[in-house]
Amino acid sequence: MINGNLQLTNSSGLARTLFAAALVLTSSSAFVSSALGQTVTPPATPSQITPPANQSAFLVGHAFGTQGYTCLPTSAGGTSWSVNPARPEATLFTDAFGQLVQIITHFASIDQNPNANGTNPPSLSGNATWQAFDTSRVWAKATGSIPAGSDRDSCPNNGAIPCLLLESIGNQRGPTGGRLLANTTFVQRLNTNGGAAPNSACAVGQTQLVPYTADYYFFRPAE
Repeated sequence: MINGNLQLTNSSGLARTLFAAALVLTSSSAFVSSALGQTVTPPATPSQITPPANQSAFLVGHAFGTQGYTCLPTSAGGTSWSVNPARPEATLFTDAFGQLVQIITHFASIDQNPNANGTNPPSLSGNATWQAFDTSRVWAKATGSIPAGSDRDSCPNNGAIPCLLLESIGNQRGPTGGRLLANTTFVQRLNTNGGAAPNSACAVGQTQLVPYTADYYFFRPAE
């Protein structure tokens, strides 16, 4: 009898867990669908970080995360903090119905589906990666950069990590057909705040994570 009650309790708990998971996924889909229905207008940007004219922004994510640094030897015989290999870790949120909803995670990974054109080949040490809640992905590589604090409208905060234009070097649909990021061609990293390399002395092999925030704008070919 006890075993029967235990099995019933476990079954009920599992059912509630599965229902909650389904509800969260459905709600996230609804929120993102609403967000995608809105007009996304990036700020004006300098030419170095502006996508081609035939591209259109379709999504913006507000990122909260860290930029990782590794202490490496320098040619002069000392040491310094290096951002290579890149180690970004961030969570991106979108504003839907006045609430911030998590939609994308940002990290470094090996490009599993490189673009066929090969004009900007992936790095074997890992590339900037964004994975949406539907598990679609885009891998991208920086093609343009401006220093933080150099542009009032798009990159106003001194002492932060640079603002970037990144071009897709690979895209992938989710295993169940998710395609939120599957057609992404360019990504802008704007409004950066924090994340710059430490000024402290370091020992080779030491690592440090520096908090940052930024806005990521995702582009695809204009319809």
